[in-house]
Amino acid sequence: MSSSRSTTSLSLLARLRNPADTDAWARLTRVYASLLQAWFATAGLQPADRDDLTQETLAIVLRRVKEFEHNGRPGGFRAWLRGIATNLLREHWRARPVAQADSVLVELVDPGSGLSRSWDAEHERHVLAGLLNLTRSEFTESTWQAFRRTGFDGEPARRVAEELGISVNAVLIAKSRVLCRLRELAAGLLD
Repeated sequence: MSSSRSTTSLSLLARLRNPADTDAWARLTRVYASLLQAWFATAGLQPADRDDLTQETLAIVLRRVKEFEHNGRPGGFRAWLRGIATNLLREHWRARPVAQADSVLVELVDPGSGLSRSWDAEHERHVLAGLLNLTRSEFTESTWQAFRRTGFDGEPARRVAEELGISVNAVLIAKSRVLCRLRELAAGLLD
């Protein structure tokens, strides 16, 4: 069992409360930096501004994560993170007035708006991709291929077993192990 696997009995959010847990912060950054970049691109920011606001957002998360209380409802962390990003956008645009700023901010605070739904969907895609990247190194190639082929490609377990030269039961166990690990890592991060 890898050391990262043995140290993740607590959710990532709980681990983030310990500033000395550099692995948790590295995981958060790997999962969320690209999401924040995408969010800020959607809001119309230039690359340098996206970089600055991404760093500022992560710095605020670092300082304030101890205050964050997950309400147990899906999207709690995502909403908190979006609130931080929206406030930083508001400050950014206050210093550099932009014509579309007000309409973007109005859409971001309205959970039913197209932009909010787009940010939510982007969140789910980026976090899942980040978690998949983090998780892949924890499994053998055959376990990962069994998971990917049955879980993502929709291939029947029997076909995957034949292609990988393992039993159908081994394919199903591999898929289950990877899904279990992903659920563990995603607790509180994904809906």
